[in-house]
Amino acid sequence: MSSKSEHYVHLVWTTKGRQPLVTAAIERGVHRCLSNEVERLKCVVCAINGMPDHVHIIAALHTDVCVSGLLKRIKGVSSTMVNNLHDHQQRFRWQEGYYVRSISLSHLKVVIAYVRNQKQHHADGTLHPEWEETTEAIS
Repeated sequence: MSSKSEHYVHLVWTTKGRQPLVTAAIERGVHRCLSNEVERLKCVVCAINGMPDHVHIIAALHTDVCVSGLLKRIKGVSSTMVNNLHDHQQRFRWQEGYYVRSISLSHLKVVIAYVRNQKQHHADGTLHPEWEETTEAIS
């Protein structure tokens, strides 16, 4: 017997202390690592983007995956990757917590577009506070 899920989530978390550690030089690799790990857990990445101090992912969850397990895995693997492959003056770390919000099918396209245009929203000041929430203050 198989199961089907249409559970979409918006995940947001920051670097430790909101340090701008996701630089242009490593951003693509960090996003690729995060995406690969999400997919290894049989989930689907609908959108990924962020800023130097935080990341947004829209994902469709697999029936066997819980949010806390997904976040623990992708944050751990990506921080290990960055620390092993890149020379940093300080250790790369994510915040301990995260923010998650489920997304209805009727709002999915709008939230995906928002995540894909993260940098523009931050530059223009057109942020949706409820979609930028984390357990650490937004600067």
